[in-house]
Amino acid sequence: MSLATPEKIRTLQRKLYCKAKAESDFRFYQLYDKVWREDILAHAYALARANAGAPGVDGLTFAEIETAGIEKWVAGLRKELQLKTYRPQPVRRVMIPKPGGGERPLGIPTVRDRVVQTAEKIVIEPIFEADLDQSAYGYRPKRGAADAIKEVHRLICRGYTDVVDADLSKYFDNIPHRDLMQCVARRIVDRHVLHLIKMWLKAPVEERDGDGKRRIVGGKGNTRGTPQGGVASPLLANIYMNRFLKYWRLSGCGEAFRAHVVSYADDFVILSRGCAAEALAWTKAVMTRLGLTINEAKTSLKNARQERFDFLATRSARIGSRRTGNGTWARARPRRACNGSRRKCMICWCPPTSLRGWKCATR
Repeated sequence: MSLATPEKIRTLQRKLYCKAKAESDFRFYQLYDKVWREDILAHAYALARANAGAPGVDGLTFAEIETAGIEKWVAGLRKELQLKTYRPQPVRRVMIPKPGGGERPLGIPTVRDRVVQTAEKIVIEPIFEADLDQSAYGYRPKRGAADAIKEVHRLICRGYTDVVDADLSKYFDNIPHRDLMQCVARRIVDRHVLHLIKMWLKAPVEERDGDGKRRIVGGKGNTRGTPQGGVASPLLANIYMNRFLKYWRLSGCGEAFRAHVVSYADDFVILSRGCAAEALAWTKAVMTRLGLTINEAKTSLKNARQERFDFLATRSARIGSRRTGNGTWARARPRRACNGSRRKCMICWCPPTSLRGWKCATR
């Protein structure tokens, strides 16, 4: 569900974006007073409410807040932020199954923390949006997975068919806090805004074993990771991944490797004309310097003329036409994404006539 942003907040975001875009070295000093602004907190609550989600460690739900009175609850939270007495509560961790097997840890903050994270994101996201690379599509306004897939398809059709199908090992769990905060501080000087981010990164995590026994891990001693499930986590992940994309651009790798990167958070592919192996070797070295690790088991080199590869749960394949014998490019959801249902299979950006005689990947 999407909610229209009030015009007053949109005006603030537009000003912040334009200032950041016009001056790449400008640093913002006065932002914290915007985070606890009444209209921003009210809109942050509405956004968090629209996203619903399970309660955190305190068990408090949106329904209970609304029963007691939203205005009173938001006013209390605003007072905490204004007096700088706000402290985040532990994050509740649950394990969710991955489509390909295994489990992924999901961190669920309390409603209170989700609202504050949303309010801060409303304020700082336009600043970093001005800096993010054009090849990044994940968790950004007016961009999405469909745009990333369309760009991959466009590049393949232009002849960039040597593919680095890359995978980062536990990206969200391995982002180094110190380096991440340096990336944030390059734009934001307001120490109270930085302190909020530090507190969310250092928030302890509540786990429960098979017997339901509660255990607290992490906390101040934690130096890596931002919990998947937190409202601020996708933005922080984009900010850190932008270091790699920016270095790629400034190093002239696009020309050197005759390649383009298409990124969706930690999921990215490099599309090259004959230099995929060199691009992969360079990427491994840079990721090591960033404190990240390429998952060797899931990273591979593919020749898109002859092999299929998956990107964002969508499979790319070159198919032939029975009528002309010429090849063309098509995309379809792989089996794990649509549970083998032909009805839900999606094929995009190819003329229907070019798909004659093609057997769908989900069948």
